[in-house]
Amino acid sequence: MNNEQHTPHSPSAATQAPNVGAEASPGFRAPAEPPRLSAGTGNPAQHAAWREVDGYFNDAFLSEDAALVEARRSGTNTTMPGAEIARNQGAFLSMLTQISGARRVLEFGTLAGYSTICFARAVGERGAVTTLELSPENAEVARANFVRAGVEARVRVLLGPAAESAQHLIDQAVEPFDLVFIDADKPNNPKYLAAALELTRPGAVIVIDNVVRGGAVIEPGSVDPAVLGVRQVVSDIADDDRLEAVALQAVGEKGWDGLVVARRR
Repeated sequence: MNNEQHTPHSPSAATQAPNVGAEASPGFRAPAEPPRLSAGTGNPAQHAAWREVDGYFNDAFLSEDAALVEARRSGTNTTMPGAEIARNQGAFLSMLTQISGARRVLEFGTLAGYSTICFARAVGERGAVTTLELSPENAEVARANFVRAGVEARVRVLLGPAAESAQHLIDQAVEPFDLVFIDADKPNNPKYLAAALELTRPGAVIVIDNVVRGGAVIEPGSVDPAVLGVRQVVSDIADDDRLEAVALQAVGEKGWDGLVVARRR
């Protein structure tokens, strides 16, 4: 799972360079005036408050069993230590899976398998999760976590570049997926969305993580490939009559970020 941690964005000298990307950046409409972040948005005390509020609600509503705790800890053995989704985000994905009645889930980006476990438990014994991972090392860590969580029979890990693995599924004409979670390398978000549309049917849910990126998504001059990937996928969703979508910002222990939830009409 490629849930990057983002702190509030402050424009750097590089991003304030001549605006070579604003008009060309797909899906981006420059704000009428520069965005204003509230005073203290980026200070350590505010970050501490976000974490404390997360802790308050997590303690009230959520539990994290030994398998999930170990999945989180084992993230240190992956190519992106600390990048797994937060506890409340995992619970949100589980609830979204159950609310939507999803039984087949496709995940772009496995990492240590924390979110995969959340999906595998949510789909139930008759459900299945296919997760796409580039790194063999990450897949090895994740598979051990699936066994520990008792969900290994419900999870299929496909190794290799996610776009190629997804195309393989398309070529095989696999049964459509009910929910797709896109949380891999951000520059390829548009490719992953296109594949998701080939692999789903009306009523399916598509979730795209890490779309706010500490506010960088609205910076006019950004040439960050991850930001451009987010903007392109936003544009693609907005221009596709098959989709309806909403974007949600969030602050918490993972910083300032957010996700897009789309539904196929």
